Amino acid sequence: MTRIKVNLRKRIDSSYNIYIENNAFSKIAADLKRKPAGNKYAVITDSNVKRIFGKQLMKHLKRKRLDACMIDFPPGESNKRLKTIESIQERMLAKGLNRKSAVIAFGGGIAGDVAGFAAASYMRGIPFIQLPTSLLAMVDSSIGGKVGVDLPSGKNSSGAFKQPESVYIHLNALKSLPEREMRNGMAEVVKHAVMADKKLFSFLEKNVNRIMGGNMKILGKVIKRNCEIKGRIVEKDELEENLRKTVNYGHTVGHALEVLTNYRKYSHGEAIAIGMNAAAIISEKMGLMDSGDVKRQRLLLERIGLPTKIPKNISNAKILRELKKDKKVIDGVEKFVLPKKIGKMHSIKGNYALDVSKGIISGALSEARK
Repeated sequence: MTRIKVNLRKRIDSSYNIYIENNAFSKIAADLKRKPAGNKYAVITDSNVKRIFGKQLMKHLKRKRLDACMIDFPPGESNKRLKTIESIQERMLAKGLNRKSAVIAFGGGIAGDVAGFAAASYMRGIPFIQLPTSLLAMVDSSIGGKVGVDLPSGKNSSGAFKQPESVYIHLNALKSLPEREMRNGMAEVVKHAVMADKKLFSFLEKNVNRIMGGNMKILGKVIKRNCEIKGRIVEKDELEENLRKTVNYGHTVGHALEVLTNYRKYSHGEAIAIGMNAAAIISEKMGLMDSGDVKRQRLLLERIGLPTKIPKNISNAKILRELKKDKKVIDGVEKFVLPKKIGKMHSIKGNYALDVSKGIISGALSEARK
């Protein structure tokens, strides 16, 4: 027998900075002029963000004489598909982007996922920068390098881990954000507080009206703390082998509801809010979370204006079938990440993905309809 070993042992530093700025457009242009990420930039966004902010961003990039083009795609979860990636990459080729070029992922969570996956797979991978304009993207999806698209029968089932070169949070974009999009992002804010910071949860309870009223000083503090929470988790578990699974709190049932309603009834945050309520009830039924904390979470979500109840026309059987497609399912057993109390997730011998019986899940789903 002949054996040939290919030695590819590597040490890679993928660290990056998150910049929280009132005007991140000016900051990103100045930084790329001083320290280029590529010889040419594809700014990838959806058509809504292009219409609202496109000219502003391109003006700053061109003012610094950066070679940049904007590539947009139709908004909405229905366009978070492989066919969109193909269309984007064909246009990248036509515009002359090569292996020395870079992508700027510009917009909300969908734009970040799509642009990041386009960068991860174009020419076998080129650098990309996150420039989020939605609250959800600022506090969650722009951080951590999970990029990808939906398959017809599974959300985020095609993707990659691709860390950005840097993240530029453009706070002024929040002034143009519709109220529903603010609520959408706040679901992830509440999620992080329940997961990891009881003081943040209390702060949200006390300041929810000012936050939803657009108080930029308070929003800046909330965004900063959420970035710290998400960043620390990614540092410890970049590839979601264990601890990072806690970031999926509420997403197991939430993703199922998104798929079952064809991504039309609920925004991502709305579905996750319902999923968090269901997961908290599961935790209570398993003797983990106190009923008082379950109620505090539900009341805060409802004060924000988020739904918490599973619609009556979606049966437990339908949800249970959809749960089988969840990425945490192992050997056919549903696994959930569950809070022990506000500010702390439950683990068994360090494992955060917990086995939950169908009986408990069904009981919780039924209770989440009341």
